[in-house]
Amino acid sequence: MISMRHHVVSLVAVFLGLAVGIVLGSGLLADSVVSGLRDDKAELRREIQEAEDHGSRLEAQLLAADGFDSTVGPRIVRDELFDRTVLLVTTPDAAPEDVDAVVRSVGDAGGRVTARIALTDSFVDASGTDQLRTTVTNVVPAGVELQTGAVDPGSLAGDLLGAVLLVDPGTGQPRSTPEERALALTTLRSGGFVTYEDGQVEPAQSALVVTGDHSGNAERAGNRGSLIARFAGVVDGRGAGAVLAGRTGAAEGNGPIAVVRADAALAAGLSTVDNLDRESGRLTTVLALREQYDGGTGRYGTGPSATAVTVGSPAR
Repeated sequence: MISMRHHVVSLVAVFLGLAVGIVLGSGLLADSVVSGLRDDKAELRREIQEAEDHGSRLEAQLLAADGFDSTVGPRIVRDELFDRTVLLVTTPDAAPEDVDAVVRSVGDAGGRVTARIALTDSFVDASGTDQLRTTVTNVVPAGVELQTGAVDPGSLAGDLLGAVLLVDPGTGQPRSTPEERALALTTLRSGGFVTYEDGQVEPAQSALVVTGDHSGNAERAGNRGSLIARFAGVVDGRGAGAVLAGRTGAAEGNGPIAVVRADAALAAGLSTVDNLDRESGRLTTVLALREQYDGGTGRYGTGPSATAVTVGSPAR
């Protein structure tokens, strides 16, 4: 007869066997899991290395392309802006290297920058819009009538600067006297809205507005993007044309180039270039200025809503 003692011993043996099996099994499972994780880690490292190598090759190709473009660029744009004059306006986030490079390209094309006006943070800051509006309306020259549709601060300022710094495209003559021009500019500078070098300002035929990649706080960037877009759009209507050029970020979200491209009225007259940090974008900017003189317009570059890489290239 099987006693209770035998039952207990049997149960203990069963549980002991289970415990031993679990320990052995978990050990084998753990080894398998660790081995699998090691394999996955090695695979991820390999994929990351491949991606880094691919990125390095692409960057090298871009640099080589920039080197080629900078070498042949002067030949491409030669005489495209012969005897033409350009007003250069920069936003606070414009990269100095972009500005200097595009000025050289204008010179290579036979053009001349007659004035370099830098918009300040106060100009594009939403908190200063009322003061900007008041300042602009108080220094309009007697012979200049602002457009009735220019009611927001960006449009008002663009209309004023376009009127005093761009010649009449029909007559080729300035719309303001040197004294009126000086009063408008010094008043804006005294208000902290613009900076420029004394004695380096003359009226021009067309305008180039250079911006950056428009990164930063989304709401702040949105206000700035709209103001800059409307500023450039109104400047365009005052002379023989205008181009708004910047980096790819300016064509994204609420960036100024994105605002222009999303507004049919602005995009119909103002050309945009979104890859000014590349040599090809600088050459395109010059070609776009020439196209403006000829009555054309376009959305160029590699960013969102660009319709062609450069002037004359097939539509995307």
